[in-house]
Amino acid sequence: MAAVEFSHVSCTGAVCSCFLLAVAYVGSLYAWKSDLPRDHPATVKRRFVGVLLVTLLAPLYLWLISNDSADPQGPHLLQWLGLQTQGFLLASTLPLLLTMLLFLGPIAMCLTDGSCYSPITRGMMYIKYRYRDVLWLRNFIVAPFTEEFVFRACMLPLLIPCLGPGLAVVVCPLFFGVAHIHHVFERLKTGDQSVKVIWMLTMFQFSYTTVFGAYTAFLFVRTGHLIGPYFCHAFCNEMGFPNFGDVFTGSKLRAVLLSVLYVAGLVLFLVFLWPATQASLYSNSTYKWT
Repeated sequence: MAAVEFSHVSCTGAVCSCFLLAVAYVGSLYAWKSDLPRDHPATVKRRFVGVLLVTLLAPLYLWLISNDSADPQGPHLLQWLGLQTQGFLLASTLPLLLTMLLFLGPIAMCLTDGSCYSPITRGMMYIKYRYRDVLWLRNFIVAPFTEEFVFRACMLPLLIPCLGPGLAVVVCPLFFGVAHIHHVFERLKTGDQSVKVIWMLTMFQFSYTTVFGAYTAFLFVRTGHLIGPYFCHAFCNEMGFPNFGDVFTGSKLRAVLLSVLYVAGLVLFLVFLWPATQASLYSNSTYKWT
């Protein structure tokens, strides 16, 4: 496969291309007009078709606007997209373990109160019920993969040549955060909450999806692989946003132990964040961020 590059794409062109990809992704969710709620199986299946089509067309768009690289040994399109076999094993495990460190407190709380419901268990239920659990498919397969592919793998190759890896990791997730604002219309449609509450929830969702997008963009650039960000995305979908208030329910001893684990998890995560994502561990020669 021939080496390609995107250094000829201006910053304006890169940002416009990312905006186009984001609009295409969100627009595909509303390609079929329906009065059914977003979690209805018929709605979910229709949206599968839309986002999968965008996921297939996005790399074609990148290929069309790419140039042949002056370096014949440079990265080819699949490498830009984080699809490569070298370093795959570590790329599929280390970033997930790193993310689990960050969630050390929530994992401990989940285990102690018996509320854990692992993706593996959900997967077994999915198989048992003959592929009828479309919400499991959406939350752990389709949404994490297509979002990481379109919003990270297809945008970062365009942004990094003009912005550099550091700034690209900051700018890229803004498209991801804004892409979640469309949920405000679905909440307004149901009428279950006041407009003020809906906008507060939407701004909160924009904030944490942007921060999370920055983290998975960081993982993508540092490792050069898509698999790690995908696994981390699916894991975080399972865990949800930590409920810090639950730490202080129950006995004082439980509250102290969980608080220690929350802090320890954050500290260990920060300590290992950079060394555990060294490019050399993953044979990452596509994105150089030292």
